[in-house]
Amino acid sequence: MQSQETVFTNVRLCINGQLVSGKALTVSDGIITSIEDASTVDNHEAIDLAGAILSPGFLELQTNGLRGFHFTHFDNETTYSKKLEEVARYLPQTGVTGFYPTIPTVHSDEFKRILPSLAPRDITNGATVLGAHAEGPYLHPSKKGAHNASLFQQPSTPPTEIYGEVATSNSVLKIVTLAPELEGTPPLIHSLTAKGIRVSLGHSSATYPQGLAAVKAGATCLTHTLNAMAPLHHRDPGLAGLVTAPSSPPYFSIIADGNHLHPSIATLLFRSNPSKCILTTDSIELAGLPDGTYPGHSQIPFNQTKIGSKVVIEGTETLIGGCAGLDECVRNLVGWSGCSVAEAVSCVTENVAGLMGEEGRRKLVVGGRADLVVLGDGGEVRGTWVGGRKVWSKT
Repeated sequence: MQSQETVFTNVRLCINGQLVSGKALTVSDGIITSIEDASTVDNHEAIDLAGAILSPGFLELQTNGLRGFHFTHFDNETTYSKKLEEVARYLPQTGVTGFYPTIPTVHSDEFKRILPSLAPRDITNGATVLGAHAEGPYLHPSKKGAHNASLFQQPSTPPTEIYGEVATSNSVLKIVTLAPELEGTPPLIHSLTAKGIRVSLGHSSATYPQGLAAVKAGATCLTHTLNAMAPLHHRDPGLAGLVTAPSSPPYFSIIADGNHLHPSIATLLFRSNPSKCILTTDSIELAGLPDGTYPGHSQIPFNQTKIGSKVVIEGTETLIGGCAGLDECVRNLVGWSGCSVAEAVSCVTENVAGLMGEEGRRKLVVGGRADLVVLGDGGEVRGTWVGGRKVWSKT
């Protein structure tokens, strides 16, 4: 039986940080099968996007939870899977078609119990689970943020003792955030990267030389740059100085929600190395919920007040986390830096895929996976396709 094709016409394609007009994109069996001149397409069933922007699906590198569900909250495998699927079905309205659920520092028994449930898999009518991001426990107490420092470990503790069997390959555990100034970090980085597990540097007071040593050992990213990190100083740049390192600068993520970074600093980082910049939300479980005050939990033992994309300890201005959607981060970067929508989209598509080796999700190319987002001129999400199937529409 012949496969049904979907053809998108009257559209501007996000390709290599630019908008390309005059093309038609065809999808069949969840794969992009052609990108050709629109004038050559004769298909009355084509979807006319009325000049809208079509981009690859957004990839979320770091999210701790959404819609009332924190990814550390594990009762049993069945309930956890159901909650994860609910999150996956919510994310496409923010443009996200693939995500890396993030587990911050928890007890090793919890890591071992939770991580196997984050194996990569497709979710019907939702974003794809791409594998786990472990943020800890190899972090520095001076930059603990919201993490429980009593659970931090030294690099001499083998990953399998912390994470369990998932640490023997990169089939589930895709990326680990650690602090490079801890003694014995280079062998740990070698151990992880030898298995294909990416290493990112964060929650750290490391100096620039310590960061360089970690990059030479195989680290390839910075986690939420300048947040829970030594500040950028004109004589002591710290980890943030690696953004423009002369040889093999790492990718770096920034939280462009207007709370974690001043817009001018987010712009400074992005403009320093756009091809390595990654936008992430680092969202907590209040993302996607109405504003208000909510109870804390084992990691955050305080009532939490959500005001827009900002979450603070009730009655204070102490920042707990963020609740912006990845689409909001894209729009913010456009507004703050003056970059184009296509340039900002690269920070949630090809740059993330470049770091993580997800080549099939990286760009709009023939043979690539048909995870697609329709955007307005300002970057607002109008519709989302996962594997060539529409899973969310604004109208």
